[in-house]
Amino acid sequence: MELMQVLMKTRAAVILFLALVVGLCLLAAPPAREQDWSNYVRIGAYGLKGSDAVQIVQRAQESGVFGIEVDNDIPGRYESFVHPDEKLAAIRAVAQEAHRVGNYAFVYIAGTECITAHADQTPHTMAKDHPDWLQRKITGEPAIFGGGTEFWIKKGDEDVWASPYAMEWRKIYMERVRQIAGTGIDGIYVDIPYWMTHFKGWEDTWASFDDYTVAAFKQQTGLDAKHELKLGNFSDPNFRKWVEFRIQTFTDFMHEIDQNAKSVNPEIKTIPEIYPGIEEEAVRVGADVYSLYPVVDAIAHEYEFGDSGHMASERDPLDWFRYQVGMHSFRAFAQGKPTWILNYSWDGDKKVDVRESMMNLAMSQVMAGANFWDAPGHSMAGSNDLSTRKRIFSWIREHEKTFYLPRSPIDPIGVYFSPATRNFHAEEFIASYRGILILMMQKHLEFQIVTPRTLADFQGKTLVLPDVRELSDDEKTWLREFVQKKRLVITGRDATGLDASDHVVRFPECPGRTYEQALERDFERTSPASQQQLLDAVGKSEEVRIEAPPHIATSIARTSDGHINCFFANFSGLRGGSNPVQIPQDGVKVVVQSKAGDEGYVLPFLGTSQPLHGVRNGDSVTFSLPSIAKGAVFWYVPQQ
Repeated sequence: MELMQVLMKTRAAVILFLALVVGLCLLAAPPAREQDWSNYVRIGAYGLKGSDAVQIVQRAQESGVFGIEVDNDIPGRYESFVHPDEKLAAIRAVAQEAHRVGNYAFVYIAGTECITAHADQTPHTMAKDHPDWLQRKITGEPAIFGGGTEFWIKKGDEDVWASPYAMEWRKIYMERVRQIAGTGIDGIYVDIPYWMTHFKGWEDTWASFDDYTVAAFKQQTGLDAKHELKLGNFSDPNFRKWVEFRIQTFTDFMHEIDQNAKSVNPEIKTIPEIYPGIEEEAVRVGADVYSLYPVVDAIAHEYEFGDSGHMASERDPLDWFRYQVGMHSFRAFAQGKPTWILNYSWDGDKKVDVRESMMNLAMSQVMAGANFWDAPGHSMAGSNDLSTRKRIFSWIREHEKTFYLPRSPIDPIGVYFSPATRNFHAEEFIASYRGILILMMQKHLEFQIVTPRTLADFQGKTLVLPDVRELSDDEKTWLREFVQKKRLVITGRDATGLDASDHVVRFPECPGRTYEQALERDFERTSPASQQQLLDAVGKSEEVRIEAPPHIATSIARTSDGHINCFFANFSGLRGGSNPVQIPQDGVKVVVQSKAGDEGYVLPFLGTSQPLHGVRNGDSVTFSLPSIAKGAVFWYVPQQ
């Protein structure tokens, strides 16, 4: 009897212990992010004057907008930075009207930019009242600009850029953020929170060297930014610290905005607008989307890169593939948070149909899982063609779960995005990284972009390091453990320190960069087969196989409803400035490894879904897709 009591007590203790362990594991695991309105937005923008809330919401409803952006900037206009009450009332009115009809609204504010209207006629401007607040070149020149510097700065206006370390300015700014949050608006949209390095004459300054910023850097590092850095020299350890400091500054700034807004309204969203993506520009302006995603609720990407056309009407197929690389990277950085895209389709090009350009832009974005924002030219508000907007938004609304339910990998090839390598070796890394991902898309292999934040969760059998030159000790430790059982493919420089192994494949000359360069020379005649050695090294999945022409970009994922989804974006035949209509692609097949179920579905872009009957061959099913015009998604529902 005593023995039984001891056993029962022991069993109870074990159960209690296990329960505690499970509980601690659940506490340690990051909570799953529930989707909300911000994951499903279809954005249109409107200027908010003060008495037009009803009209704005009515127009938004009529064109299928879900997620209304209103431009009524308080901190970015000196008059309302000082006296915000009138604009706060207008924001409150549009929030109430949007909620009345079941919509959501978010309001535009500037980051560090502030404009004073008619500055040449008033004694009070930010520069006149607070010259110490301004960002500066290392030579002391303040960030003050006049009409014509950029298209949004009118003649007679003063445009200045404040230092994020000017604490008096920052205190007032955060107070305005709290006041805006108190209106009931659903989101605060922060436009380009940057260091001033993007206006003419400021590109290579690596600003700011105002007294507040220099003092903050001195406090953090012990270094004098004005005298102990070799500006632009990425081999200089002190300059590297300056680079990291500048990026961390705006990550912290956005985090503080988010905290202040949520202290008043816990449900409000913080959304920065950023034009740099994965390329070197992110390092210069200090707003790095990889660093920002963890501290905000979504990012609106005004994504531009290189010398390619920024309008959909200007893009050639290689531009479109590079665009896909950027968007898939953003989705990987976001880890389930929304990715909004504020890009532009057409700006008066008489040789290119505006409707086709709008459709191409929308198609490319939804296939990557990003949210479409319709805007004309380089303006946020309005539409190039309202009837086309209505058609696109109506179709997205009908199929929103197909594109915006969470996506997870099935059996992917991992491609590593190294923020540190991009920060200090941007040109070399991006060429390798993009080349490998474009190869994956054109060869229709399932890929997963892996980052330092997601490295520990990667379950694929192969990981590619595309000319990764900077690795932390933690990254190296993880890689040593990974190659005990799985394959690591190293292209270009090798920073791993790993010994030779059957599980480590090295390409001293990066085939990704070679492929990117070949695509630049002659996209039409460059075949994925030219990199067969790399393709053999990375292997392929048997879970899902796709046969398709190389001018179709593909991505594969399992959505949270259990479906296996294959997304197709067709860029064949597109010619920037002359032809926005694709050559339809035939002969596309999807082979799914499954022991049960022969039914699949295909949804053409702007079309209706239709069932497909597959042909079974043992444990696999082959589906033949109809001709793909612009794009399509195929899905298969595995049966038990």
